[in-house]
Amino acid sequence: MMLEMLRGKRMLFIGDSLNRGQYISLICLLHRAIPDGSKSFESIDSLSIFRAKDRCLLNALSQDYDATIEFYWAPMLAESNSDDAVVHRVDERVIRGAPMDKHSRFWKGANILVFNSYLWWMTGEKIQILRGADYDMSKDIVEMQAEEAYRLVLYQVVRWLEHNVDPKNSRVFFVTASPTHTEDWGDETEGGNCYNRTSPIGDASYWGSTSKAMLRVTGEVLAESRVPVGVVNVTQLSEYRADAHTQTYKKLWAEPTPEQRADPRSYADCTHWCLPGVPDTWNELLYWKLFFPANDQNSSSEKGKTPQAGVDWAKKGLLQPLTGTGLCHMVGK
Repeated sequence: MMLEMLRGKRMLFIGDSLNRGQYISLICLLHRAIPDGSKSFESIDSLSIFRAKDRCLLNALSQDYDATIEFYWAPMLAESNSDDAVVHRVDERVIRGAPMDKHSRFWKGANILVFNSYLWWMTGEKIQILRGADYDMSKDIVEMQAEEAYRLVLYQVVRWLEHNVDPKNSRVFFVTASPTHTEDWGDETEGGNCYNRTSPIGDASYWGSTSKAMLRVTGEVLAESRVPVGVVNVTQLSEYRADAHTQTYKKLWAEPTPEQRADPRSYADCTHWCLPGVPDTWNELLYWKLFFPANDQNSSSEKGKTPQAGVDWAKKGLLQPLTGTGLCHMVGK
C-alpha cells in the first residue's frame, strides 16, 4: 500500500540525524517487499537516495515503481556552519539569515516533504545570525535567543513552501521534537541517564526536558502556512521510551578511553534511537496521515471527518507493520 502511494514519486526527509533515523526506518519497513536487484542506495554529500526501480513482489502485475525516498542533511533547515553531513560538530551555532537557496534547491520537485529541526537549537546558548557574505566571524553577526531564531527559520521554510509547493500535487509534514534522556529527565541517580534502562517510563503524566516553548513556536508558525503542513507529533509518546536509545550500542567515532570504559554511562547515546524501534512508530503515524489526511487534526489546515476505510483499518490495529519485518541491511549505512 505504501509502495503503491510512492509509485513515480519522490519522498524527501529534511533535517538532522533523528530525521535520518526515521528515514532509515521507513526504508527498512519497505525494502523487503522489493527484489534485491531492483533497489539501490547511495549517498552524495548531504543527500542520501534510496531507489525502488522495479515492480513489487507483492504485486507482480504492477508496473515499475520508479520511486525514490531521500534524506537531505540540514539540521537547522537554514544554511549553517553545521551543514557538512559528516564533520559538523561545532561549539557555536551560526546560521545565515539570507534565503535558503543552498538547501532548498534540492527540495524542489519532491512530492512528499518531511521536515524536522529541534535538537541542534538546544545548546543553551544564543544562536548567531550571519548577515554577511561568508562565515567570517568579523562580518555582520547578530545574536538571538534560540526560540526567536527558530521562529525566523521556520517562517523562511513556510515562505519557501508557499512559493514552491503545489498542495494539489505535494504533501508536507513536520515531525516534532525527539526527546532525549541524557539528564534532567527524572532519574534521581546522580549522573543518571538512559544507560541500562530496560523498561519505558510508566508515569503517563511524565514530561522530560523537551522545550515546550520550541514546540509552541512550531505550532504557531506552521499554523500560518497557506500550504497545509501535517504535524507528526512524536514528542509525548517518545518521552516515555528512555529504554529505547542506542546507549553504548552505536557507531563510535573514537575508541572510548579507559576512563569511559570504566563508566559506560559517560558515553551512552541517550539521543538517538535503536532500529527497529521508536522511529518505526513515527512512521506509522506518518503512514496514517498520508493515507487518511481528512482525519488529521494536527495540521496547519487539514480538516474533515474520518473516512470509513480509515475507521475500519484503525480497528484492525494502527501499529501493524507496513510490510514484512526482519534484519535491514540499510541500518548503519
